[in-house]
Amino acid sequence: MGRRKKKKVFKLSKDAVLSVLKSAGHPLYMREILHHLHVPPEQRQAAKKLIKELVRTGDITLLKGNRYGLTSQMRLITGTITIHPDGFGFVHNKTGDEPDVFIPPRKLKGAVHGDMVTARIEKDTAKGPEGSVIRINERGVQEVVGIFHTGRNLGVVIPENERLRLEILIPNPKKYGNIDGMAVVARIFHFSKTGTTAEGEIVKVLGDPESLEVQTQIVIYKYQLPNEFSRPALLQTEELPDQVRKEDLSGRKDIRKLPLITIDGENARDFDDAVHVKKTKSGFVLTVAIADVSHYVEKGSFLDADALERGTSVYFPDRVIPMLPEKLSNGLCSLVPDEDRLAMVARINFDLKGNVKGASFFKAVMRSHCRFTYKIVQKILDGNTKGIESKYTSFSKNLKVMEELARLLMKKREERGSIDFDLPEPEVILGLTGELESIVLRERSMAHRIIEEFMIAANEAVARFLSERDIPVLYRIHEPPEREKIDDLVEYLNGLGYNIKTPKKIDPFWFQKILGMVAGKPEEYVVNAMLLRSMNQAVYSPENKGHFGLASPTYLHFTSPIRRYPDLVVHRVLKGNLRRVRKRPVYTQEELFPLGEHLSRRERTAMEAEREMLDRLKIRYMEDKIGQEFHGIISAVTSFGMFVELKEIFVSGVVRLVDMADDYYEYDSKRHLLRGKRTGKVYRLGQEIKLRLISVNKARRHINFEIVEE
Repeated sequence: MGRRKKKKVFKLSKDAVLSVLKSAGHPLYMREILHHLHVPPEQRQAAKKLIKELVRTGDITLLKGNRYGLTSQMRLITGTITIHPDGFGFVHNKTGDEPDVFIPPRKLKGAVHGDMVTARIEKDTAKGPEGSVIRINERGVQEVVGIFHTGRNLGVVIPENERLRLEILIPNPKKYGNIDGMAVVARIFHFSKTGTTAEGEIVKVLGDPESLEVQTQIVIYKYQLPNEFSRPALLQTEELPDQVRKEDLSGRKDIRKLPLITIDGENARDFDDAVHVKKTKSGFVLTVAIADVSHYVEKGSFLDADALERGTSVYFPDRVIPMLPEKLSNGLCSLVPDEDRLAMVARINFDLKGNVKGASFFKAVMRSHCRFTYKIVQKILDGNTKGIESKYTSFSKNLKVMEELARLLMKKREERGSIDFDLPEPEVILGLTGELESIVLRERSMAHRIIEEFMIAANEAVARFLSERDIPVLYRIHEPPEREKIDDLVEYLNGLGYNIKTPKKIDPFWFQKILGMVAGKPEEYVVNAMLLRSMNQAVYSPENKGHFGLASPTYLHFTSPIRRYPDLVVHRVLKGNLRRVRKRPVYTQEELFPLGEHLSRRERTAMEAEREMLDRLKIRYMEDKIGQEFHGIISAVTSFGMFVELKEIFVSGVVRLVDMADDYYEYDSKRHLLRGKRTGKVYRLGQEIKLRLISVNKARRHINFEIVEE
């Protein structure tokens, strides 16, 4: 008897569906796709489900007549639509290979901000492609935070997000009680065809939108920040010990007698890192101990799932949304003084010039010997020890050694081209009862730089160790800026009066040179900000593409696993390869690519939420200062006016042309200035001017000034 012919095993996959459509050369009916795929009867439903999912994601498009075609073969684009507050939109190509498509207001076809849509490109213009929405594949919002307004038979929620240009109609508003003017969360159950209205219900009343507490809640809901841990994750947390146990010390080096210290801000509660420096005849030994979060948060656990969903802790002036439950973030993993803690340690040897001579890594049990604030450290470094307790001053000698090493590391980074953007950061001062008192510039002293340098050194050391062994891990990459952005930057700088040419080679040294040219000048801040805006965003990726801003060939994040998930990934990988390189990696490349994309998105969302919260506070801080005068610097000039940055406080605003009543002003786009037709008066980038606050628009978060003649 001959051998039986093996039955071909059918494999259902995205690539198989796309291959069939590509081979056909034209759109196909569902039954034709299933026929060409040779789908067995028992898998037909699964195949149909996959095809519909590919329509949702935009890989294929459902056309009139129920035919399916390859999106890439037609002038179609599928992606998320962003709606501008003025009504028009842009569809962002999900592949990132093509430019965004402009959608005029009349061609939105009911799409609202955040929807996944398919749009047809109808024409190419000088500014880019223009088109219209042909299908809404998936709604981007289900719950909306906004302000509730009560009518007789119908309530209305006006979204806080100005990009959501729709009103949510709430039937039978009386059942919610007297909540007129309150901030609420509404769930939408039906969108109108026009996209201007929707029907919904109130699922949560947040309260008075004027309170800081409610403002924070608004931002949390607006950005859909997970702020409650799952029940399984909390149960896992409860099972963890309150203190380090004897059985946890197995296989760890005991460095409890090493006088490690933590240096953090005044209000810090979670302490990721502790440091120590020893000076020898041949150089320095830097020890960086980082909380061993991976010992308690196992890959794939419920705790891990919650931490991964968050990706990062989010910091608001009145609270933190932590990546990990408080028992871990402020307790078991926090390197508080005089308590045993588990740590992953990077020990780096430097010569007397700050060159790295070697590094080692190990698991340890450690103990922080003192908790310092930046202010106390800086006072000791300045020799201003009056009134400082002896428990702090006893570390004076070691702190001086730390400063010596940090200065060497700063110099080494500068020599290799590392860019130091000394942008002032805001610090929100709250009163005892939580009210907003002031917004000031956050201090950045030598004490801050010591920790910055030591953390960079530890991150680079771990990155080198893993990279040299080709061990898959998530790197922190920062690619060079595009030449178009550099051209725009050069034009901007020349508008300030500098004679600068676009460099042939884009490298960090060119940026260093620009920063040196503006150092100490009135326009220093705005130039620093423009340089930063010309840069690409740093992201997480398993591909080691280096870090342009730090001029570092190999970089990752290792030093903050309490508050950043990528650092937790690095800890797991490092720990898994301390003795020898594992045959099976802790994370595969296939796992790391989507992981890096997800964590980069979570980081951007957190930054946007923190920035918006600050903007909301600025508005409330300025609303009772109408009529007051300030000094500011012109940071941008546009056809409708000027953007200004105040010097006294960390607040920006705009001077509109309509409020410049002393003359008719013309906009010179090449020189970035406004010139009066009658007086010849000029307002240009970087110029210092005196301003008066004339209005504050809380809804749009706009602060308007007028010029005061001096």
